[in-house]
Amino acid sequence: MSEEPRSADIPNAEAGDIRRQPVGGIAWFDTFSAFRHRNYRIFFSGQVVSLVGTWLQTTAEGWLVYQLSGSSVALGFIRFAHMLPFALIALAGGIVADRHSKRAILLSTQCASMLLALVLAALVHFGWIEVWHVAAIGFLLGVVNAFDVPARQSFVVELVGREDLINGIALNSSMFNLARVVGPAVAGVLIGVVGMAGCFLLNGISYIAVIIGYGLLRLPKHEARRDHPPFGEAVREAFRYIAGNGPLRAIMILVSTFSLFGVSFAVLMPVFAKDILHGDAKAFGILMSFNGGGALVGGVTLASVGKRFERRSILYTGLFGCCVFLSAFALSRIFWLSCALLLCAGFFMILFLATANTATQLRSPDELRGRIMGFYSLCFLGLGSVGSLLTGALARLLGAPGAVLLGSAVCFSIGLLVRKRIIPIPADPQS
Repeated sequence: MSEEPRSADIPNAEAGDIRRQPVGGIAWFDTFSAFRHRNYRIFFSGQVVSLVGTWLQTTAEGWLVYQLSGSSVALGFIRFAHMLPFALIALAGGIVADRHSKRAILLSTQCASMLLALVLAALVHFGWIEVWHVAAIGFLLGVVNAFDVPARQSFVVELVGREDLINGIALNSSMFNLARVVGPAVAGVLIGVVGMAGCFLLNGISYIAVIIGYGLLRLPKHEARRDHPPFGEAVREAFRYIAGNGPLRAIMILVSTFSLFGVSFAVLMPVFAKDILHGDAKAFGILMSFNGGGALVGGVTLASVGKRFERRSILYTGLFGCCVFLSAFALSRIFWLSCALLLCAGFFMILFLATANTATQLRSPDELRGRIMGFYSLCFLGLGSVGSLLTGALARLLGAPGAVLLGSAVCFSIGLLVRKRIIPIPADPQS
């Protein structure tokens, strides 16, 4: 007979009640506990297919833009176009997520994303494509995602409940990064086989899987509230909650800094692949896949042990570890060493980002979760638009390696300041 798992009383930071949280050894069930929920299994399966297509398009798009322009600034501008809508309307997306059925929102956004992918495929196929077309479609896709991301991130708790939320988010990160492994690697091959247009077409088709998945979910009927505050008050209500919660403020500072100076290294991957490491589209796909592979391992690790360690420790270990390995990557001139360093950077990056996401959701009341995740999306993705332009400009002045080194140094320094001087995050497991 197996020993009954031990448990400990952990205060819930939001509701003030007592939660039972397992402690002790790691069980296989811990890694995949969210899969006991039927809705989450369906959601996960559809997302895997769609996200592989998304990374297929992202990789092909980066290579296409660099071929058309040969400019790191153009690469930064395309990412800026993708992310700018988050800075403009992510908060509106969060309010919509709090007021309407999240499944209905997500069905609409996935249909719109599919249409945009097919338009891009047609432009490339008929030889009409120009950099401004890619930027315009990227901007429209960013508008769609500004409503999709807050709804999708706050939807997870409806699929798995609070008890399995950290596992569900960690598995989502694993799913996202499994796609980062498969998508770029496949894109590196398919660019030479079916061309850019074929990659964009396959992405459009991949949305069918997630649309069917959303339709199959068994959810209670959405009960629309009638007492919603006006738009301005709704935003202020969420902002006041974040401003009054020290750990949430710290997380928003760290995520904003990483978005501006850290994660934007990805926009320079075509430059590293072609000009620094002297590779081709296949080499570019391999670099992206190794970074995604490390993040995949990090997501699975977090799903397995995320409840066993202080969340604060995981958060800072992820941030500082990612900065160190990105700096080493910037200095490398050996292809396979660069791959290994990106693998490690991806591992630590997902520890930081998934832990920050989990802590944000656990500290968000149900009635504010969509809006708070809208603020989170603004910090991570909205500021990423500025970070992409900044990184592209720095690469022009300092070279791609210099831009990555400077960005990593800024993230490391701000992390130390927040940890020691500004808003120390409490050491309890709910932080």
